[in-house]
Amino acid sequence: MKTTRSIRIITSLSLAVVAISAFSWLGLSQVSGALNRVDVFGSLGKRPDKPSSALNYLLVGSDTREGLTREQEKILKVGSTATAAGARSDTMLLVHISKARDKATIISIPRDSLVTIPAHPSIYNKKIITPAAKGKINAAFAWGGAPLLIQTIEESTNIKIDHYIEIGFAGFANMVDALGGIQVCSKRDINDPNSHLVMSAGIHTLDGIESLKYVRTRDFDGMGDLGRMQRQQQFMSAVLRKVTSTGVLLNPIKLVNFFNAAIATVKTDSQLNEQDLITLAKQLKNLTPSKVRTLTIPLGNSNGFYPGLGSVVMWDSVLAPELFNRIIQDLPLIDVVTPTPSASSTTTVAASASPSPSTIDKFKTRTAAENPCGALK
Repeated sequence: MKTTRSIRIITSLSLAVVAISAFSWLGLSQVSGALNRVDVFGSLGKRPDKPSSALNYLLVGSDTREGLTREQEKILKVGSTATAAGARSDTMLLVHISKARDKATIISIPRDSLVTIPAHPSIYNKKIITPAAKGKINAAFAWGGAPLLIQTIEESTNIKIDHYIEIGFAGFANMVDALGGIQVCSKRDINDPNSHLVMSAGIHTLDGIESLKYVRTRDFDGMGDLGRMQRQQQFMSAVLRKVTSTGVLLNPIKLVNFFNAAIATVKTDSQLNEQDLITLAKQLKNLTPSKVRTLTIPLGNSNGFYPGLGSVVMWDSVLAPELFNRIIQDLPLIDVVTPTPSASSTTTVAASASPSPSTIDKFKTRTAAENPCGALK
């Protein structure tokens, strides 16, 4: 396969979508059987309508220990699958790809978001149905896996999820290592006793395990999960810049290593087939980090307290529904406003030209081309 073709096909939406591109570059006929596919849509009832051909991926970072070596468990200071069985949704991202396949949006969903979790079988006895009730959104994954999480998100946002991708600890760490590490910048020292990350302020190139600590750290700056989501967005942007760099695109060994790391622990929905991946990879050939925006679901002015749940995150009652509607309708998130010249200004020659348009970013987005220090590669 020619180098020029690989440059066109390899794209950069997220670790998961980068994996999709690697699949197509290598030839998906060799990959299809290796992917771990799970049925996540079969048990869902009535689902939202979709007015456009835009795509919505739900990307979940699971805290499952499956696949970690004993040495990695020791460095992370986490229990093994024997002591920490099961999986919880450590990170939830809604990835929206425009119908023209020329823009993408990555939305962080706070795991403590207060939502209504639909009725579902009890985790203790599948014959008993637990009624719908208020809960933190990450509980949906713990209680009913991907199907209940998808149902919860769809009913809370009215956004239809087209595909699902899940990455565990081992998959994340191995993919970062396959890329040769990721460069990040912290404007302050980090010493988090829970994630066990100790890092001085400045620029650092992190390997897979250190990167995992970085995107999980939340207990050093007083911002909790919101600060962690900001670092996750910055990290993903750094990944996109790294993957679109010439050193990665023109290095078949790195691409093969990345591919092998991805399929080892990544799970996808059963409907994401070979042809879908090939088609998507070709369609995304013009997508660049500057056309990828990251943001967090707009939140209320303060966190709330809900009986039996403790501290919860509340979505903004006006901005959040507006964001969801724009995603559903595949509308731009940035408003462009052209001011109307005043009557007095038109009398002068200088003011006769059309006023310059301005932009309004009410959702506080960032492009993946931006970085916090201005010196990252």
